[in-house]
Amino acid sequence: MIILPLKPKLKAKIKKYSLEKKFQKKLNLFAKNPAHPSLNLELLEPKQYGIYSFRIDRKFRAIFIFRPDKKAVEILNITVHYH
Repeated sequence: MIILPLKPKLKAKIKKYSLEKKFQKKLNLFAKNPAHPSLNLELLEPKQYGIYSFRIDRKFRAIFIFRPDKKAVEILNITVHYH
C-alpha cells in the first residue's frame, strides 16, 4: 500500500509527542497489513466521509483517508483518542 508523504506540520506533531518510533512501526505494519489486529482500524462517524483511524499507542491514533485518485493513503492528523 502506498502512503503519501506526511505534511511538515504533522511531522512536527509526531516529534512533539515523541511518537517517531511508535508511528513508524505502526505505519510499516499498516502498509503491510491494514487489517492487523494491533492497529484497531476504525471507520469514523459519519461513515459516508470515509475517514479512518488506526492506533499508534494507547493514547494516540492516526486519522487517514484512502485516496483512490492516487491509489494511496493520506495521513491527515494524529489525535488523542480519549478526548
